[in-house]
Amino acid sequence: MELGFLSPILDRPGLWASVYFDIPLATEDAATRHELGARDVCEQLASRGADDRTCRAVYETLVALPRTAHPSGQAVFATGGEVVLTRDLAAPPPGGAYAGWGPLPHVTPLLDLMDTAPPCLVARMDRTGADLELRGPFGTREVGHVQGEEHPLHMTPSLSWRERHFQNSVENTWDHNAALIAEELRRRHAETNAELVVLAGDGRECHAVRDRLAPELREVAVLAEHGVRDAGRNQARSERLLDEEVESARAERLRRHTAEVMERFQARRVPTDDGRVGAAEGVPALVDAAREHRIDTLLIRPDGPDLHREVWVGDEPDQVAVRRSDARRPGRSQPVSARADDALLRAAVATGAEVVSVAPLADEPGTPDGLPVGGLGALLRWPYGGPPAEGSTGGQPPTA
Repeated sequence: MELGFLSPILDRPGLWASVYFDIPLATEDAATRHELGARDVCEQLASRGADDRTCRAVYETLVALPRTAHPSGQAVFATGGEVVLTRDLAAPPPGGAYAGWGPLPHVTPLLDLMDTAPPCLVARMDRTGADLELRGPFGTREVGHVQGEEHPLHMTPSLSWRERHFQNSVENTWDHNAALIAEELRRRHAETNAELVVLAGDGRECHAVRDRLAPELREVAVLAEHGVRDAGRNQARSERLLDEEVESARAERLRRHTAEVMERFQARRVPTDDGRVGAAEGVPALVDAAREHRIDTLLIRPDGPDLHREVWVGDEPDQVAVRRSDARRPGRSQPVSARADDALLRAAVATGAEVVSVAPLADEPGTPDGLPVGGLGALLRWPYGGPPAEGSTGGQPPTA
């Protein structure tokens, strides 16, 4: 999951209110339940030591949230009397609202409550062209339109020479339009960095477009059974079924990526013949990796006991230690106690590392239990242990 949007709250020192709010459904008594829920959150924050200004800012943000007909939630992060970041949640927090107060924002729940499936480029097409949309955690937006040739488009049943020649012209038109759509998909894919492509609409045209995609794009292309460009009276049903197919494809892409990360982690946690290890797990090893900027991908198992383990942090993301004395630096403020998951996630995001929740694999057959050990693990940018590899110094970063 790309967490660059967290920079405004991870780079800013201070005491933080972290709230995960269950937005009431739009019912007759929703307004009352909404206000009581917001008030209860602020009372929890106050009981944990939050200042009045921050509590008031959180309250005003929560009561202003619009209610919908579908279960939803909102994450709110505030400090110094100011709400710095809000984020829509794909699902309400389990067990009701959560309100935390501490030296770091508590962002780990976002991994499982936000829409973390990859963005998807959707082409709704017929034999004359296509409408392109980008769908993802941000919603849906139009990104392109293709209008091909409109004549000739329709076959005839005659077998005469003249009609066979006409039918060849029809197929040429179809092929020409498929090539235009494939080229537009190539351009838009490069612009949007979508990880998935869904081709919807006319079956023949979908296959023709996919056959014309570059190999790397063809590998991430999925053919949808619904989503005809103009389904007439069945348009609403067609759109609903297409939405379900797109979300299913995005979820499957996320599951496969998570499985690939876990496979790499399992392989790299086993020492090579020369004793080198390309993965780390356990808080002490991960803290060392975070201090040396060695975390390439941080893995988090939501039920892991190490997520709550105490570490010590300073103002900078890489200022993290298992012991308080190790977190001190000359001229810096005194280190404070924080949760291990929050400290490691902050360090990972600061160095551009990927963060992956292994929760999508929880119910998968064959998924190893208890990995990563303690609930926290990492793929490393360079291995540690054993003799140094060419261009590196063992457990230290490669030399310039």
